[in-house]
Amino acid sequence: MIPCICFFQDGQIDGARRAALTAQLDAFSRRAFDAPANQTWIAVPPGNGFTEAKPSTSSIVTFQADTALDQPTRIRLLEEICDIWMAETGCSLNEIVATVTDPQ
Repeated sequence: MIPCICFFQDGQIDGARRAALTAQLDAFSRRAFDAPANQTWIAVPPGNGFTEAKPSTSSIVTFQADTALDQPTRIRLLEEICDIWMAETGCSLNEIVATVTDPQ
């Protein structure tokens, strides 16, 4: 299983949208790493997340790869994560932070 953590602002992602994102991120993980995603979803309560000293509308999606990645591969995967998130949530590219880290 590939660790995946999704931080989002409470109230921004409803149950149906979260289910769709869960399925899409799992499919992404299977394509990218040949393993399912072990997803943890964290809703940030109102007033607990700020960007530019204002209540945040940003989300963070992190994956920990099971092998070290070269930078061109990492960039391709990051772009795909952002595309999935933006298509499903309607957020802008400025409202999604994606990371794919190498194994610890």
